[in-house]
Amino acid sequence: MKIAVSTETTVDLTKELIEKYQIKILPFSILLGDKNYYDGEITCEKIIDFVNKTKILPKTGAVNKVQYDEHFDSLLKDYDAIIHISLSSELSSAYSNAVLSAKERKNVFVIDSRSLSTGIALLVIYAKELVDSGEKPSKIVELVSKRVSSVQASFVLKRVDYLYKGGRCNVLSYIGANLLKICPQILVTNGKMTSGKKYRGSYKRVVENYCKDVLETFDSPDLSHAFLTYTTADDKTLEVAKSCLEKVGFNNIHVTRAGGTITSHCGEDCLGILFMNDGNA
Repeated sequence: MKIAVSTETTVDLTKELIEKYQIKILPFSILLGDKNYYDGEITCEKIIDFVNKTKILPKTGAVNKVQYDEHFDSLLKDYDAIIHISLSSELSSAYSNAVLSAKERKNVFVIDSRSLSTGIALLVIYAKELVDSGEKPSKIVELVSKRVSSVQASFVLKRVDYLYKGGRCNVLSYIGANLLKICPQILVTNGKMTSGKKYRGSYKRVVENYCKDVLETFDSPDLSHAFLTYTTADDKTLEVAKSCLEKVGFNNIHVTRAGGTITSHCGEDCLGILFMNDGNA
C-alpha cells in the first residue's frame, strides 16, 4: 500500500529533510501590508525588516478547505492513503479544515499534532518511518497519536512584542519583560503556548540556561532525533545550543530555520530545542 505523509509549512523542515522523508507540504499564507505571500517563498529577514520599518505585524492565514481538497485529491491520484499531521488545533483552523476535507474522501487520516514548528516535524518523521516499515494507515494513526503528548516543544524569546501584538501575551507581561529585559521561555502545553521560566543576561547565556533547563526537566528523551530551530541567531549562540544537545547524545540533530508563519508570531531572536520525551517509555 502506497501511503503519503503530509503536513503544512508550519513544520519548518529544510528542503533537504522534506526530500529525504518525501513529505508533502501545503503552505500557510502571510500578509505583509497589502501583499500576500505563501509561507516558504518569503524569508525571515524580509518579515522582520517589514515589521521594523512599518511597525505592522504580519497576518498569517491557515490552509483553507478548498486547498486541502485540491491537495488531497492530487495525492490520491498516486497514493492509496494519506496521513496528514496538522498544526495544533488550539493555534489554527488548519486542523478543522483538514478534517472537513478528509471526511469527504476515503483513506485520508488527519492527526492533530497539538504542537508547532519542528514539534510537528518529529511526528511527521515518525509517521514516515512507520510507513517505510510497512505499517497500515490505521496503525500509523494509532502509534503517532500516542506520541503526540510526548513531543517536547519549547523556545526562548529575546523580545515579546510580536506575541503581544498578536494577542498571545498580555500587557502586564509585555511591559514587565521590556522593563526588566526578561527573555521568556514559551512552552507548548496541551496544544497551547504557555509561559515558562524567565531569563536575563546576554542572549547567548539565556539560550544556554534555557537548553540546560529543558534537558533537565524533560530527561527521558528519545535520542533518535532532536531539532534546533530558530528565526535569527548568531553562530556562537547556535553552537551553544547544539553543544547542549550533543552532550545528551542525540543521534540526529537537525538545525532548521523557522518559516514565515512562526517568524510572524515570534519575531527575531527566537530559538527552540525540540525532541520526543519518551525514550524510557
